[in-house]
Amino acid sequence: MASQTEKGVLKDYTRAIKIQQVIRFIVCILVTVIALLPIYFIVVNATRAHVDIVKTPASFIPGGSIVKNFNTLMDPDAAMGMYHSNFDLLVGYRNSLFISGCATILSVFFSGATAYGISVYDFKFKKAARTIILAVMMIPTQVVSVGLLQFMMKIGLTNNYLPLILPAIAAPATVFFMLQYMQSSFPVDIVEAARIDGSGEFRTFLQIAVPMLKPAFAVQAIFAFVTNWNNFYTPSVLLTNNKLSMKTMPMMVAGVLGIQKSVDNGVNYLVVMLSVLPVVIIYLCLSKFIVRGVALGAVKG
Repeated sequence: MASQTEKGVLKDYTRAIKIQQVIRFIVCILVTVIALLPIYFIVVNATRAHVDIVKTPASFIPGGSIVKNFNTLMDPDAAMGMYHSNFDLLVGYRNSLFISGCATILSVFFSGATAYGISVYDFKFKKAARTIILAVMMIPTQVVSVGLLQFMMKIGLTNNYLPLILPAIAAPATVFFMLQYMQSSFPVDIVEAARIDGSGEFRTFLQIAVPMLKPAFAVQAIFAFVTNWNNFYTPSVLLTNNKLSMKTMPMMVAGVLGIQKSVDNGVNYLVVMLSVLPVVIIYLCLSKFIVRGVALGAVKG
């Protein structure tokens, strides 16, 4: 009797696990569809004509007007020349990639170094440093934007990319994430072993810590790149000369979407799709590190 009872309990337990797995799988599918559906509609509408979008705003079937929409976007005479005066694809990609790339490298490297120093070294204000980092995270960018603009005007750095790149060195949210990751996945003993072997502190960070923290660096690189790529507020505040050659991609997209005299929804969706494309490519290139980081966190947990 006891054996049969144990078999029945085991069977019920196995069935419950399978039901949970099915439910989790369905939830993951739903979340994936909800996340990808807006992007799919953007891509589909970028291939459709303005008249078709007005008649049927949401369509799952792509159209055949993507070349026409692209030619309209690039035509100097289209929409009374307003597209041409507000949008230049190569210039937008160049400016945004330069700003986002430099800011991402600085943010990830110096945030990783800061988190490494706080985790590895013991000093008097170690706990206070963590508290200050959390406090700075709570300050919105808009609160300090007026002071930042006034300061940049005094030192002559308006209409310059440096104020958009150098502040990325101090990224409290990135430091906080790296701290949490290092606490769970970085063995401090390996640093002591490197010191015994005669390795310098900076060499230890570059040759030991950085390779071990690749998943965390990759995740934060994606977040930092997306944040800087999508940043419209700060460039619009600091780049005051309104020259097309200085504008970032979000500024150009805002300029096109703000055209009221001659609206072409197909062109508008195409502009949005072109602005999203580099972010998708960066994610696809670094997604394997995210999966590896999640798997490592699960093993360590």
